[in-house]
Amino acid sequence: MKLLLDENLSPFLASQLSDLYRGSVHVRDCGLKRASDLGIWEFARENGFTIVSKDSDFDQIRLMRGHPPKVIWVRLGNCSTRAIEDLLRSQSPVIHTFEEDAAESLLILP
Repeated sequence: MKLLLDENLSPFLASQLSDLYRGSVHVRDCGLKRASDLGIWEFARENGFTIVSKDSDFDQIRLMRGHPPKVIWVRLGNCSTRAIEDLLRSQSPVIHTFEEDAAESLLILP
């Protein structure tokens, strides 16, 4: 499973989580720094990524355009990169099950 980490998340998460989510990248590493949400969406769709964001905008795009890509919406509020890493690690079984379910397009993580 490849995660595309949105600009509102630390770029370091991609390497920190590479043991669980191989091939994951941050938007800045794909030339998408300051890209529109729709541009990020299209890149994820074309390249087989699941978008991870703290932004509700991707949920709105998902409702209008369907999936793929899938979206993981992290709703931790203002927190450390470590807290987000811990969440994505602890929820790895849930995230992988979500990825395998063709009917699901949004996963909200508290």
